[in-house]
Amino acid sequence: MSKPLFIFHNVLIILFIYFTASAATVTDKAENKPVVITSKTLTADNKNNTAIFEGSVVATTDDLTIYSDKMTVFYDNSESKIKEINASGNVKVHKKERAIFSDEAVYMENEKKIIFKGHPKAVEGENVITGTQIIFFLQDDRAVVEGSRVILQNKKGLK
Repeated sequence: MSKPLFIFHNVLIILFIYFTASAATVTDKAENKPVVITSKTLTADNKNNTAIFEGSVVATTDDLTIYSDKMTVFYDNSESKIKEINASGNVKVHKKERAIFSDEAVYMENEKKIIFKGHPKAVEGENVITGTQIIFFLQDDRAVVEGSRVILQNKKGLK
């Protein structure tokens, strides 16, 4: 196997293992589901332990989809583990009727959280939350919004 193909193969294995484990954490399902990432280009740099996906990046699991212009994955090759993922440019995270939009998002594996920066906006149905920063804690299914502004739509029949 040629060296570039070997490096590419190793990156794909690392990403598959990581995202399969992450999907279980995010969805709390007993069964692991694969993540499919598509982009126009992938640049793998094993010396710096990074994989850069660029151009119409879409990462999809069973119930979560992440869109961005660029996604940089930082990993620890010795542990076959991803440490951090940076998504930038037109970031959208979509799950069922919920979506979070921002200019950039950073996923931190050790802390199991995603930080949305750059005009973050969370939308569920007609309800909208904006702020200067939204931090979503995956294990607790909770969010902290800094500089928040909330628009809640009253439904007929509710007082």
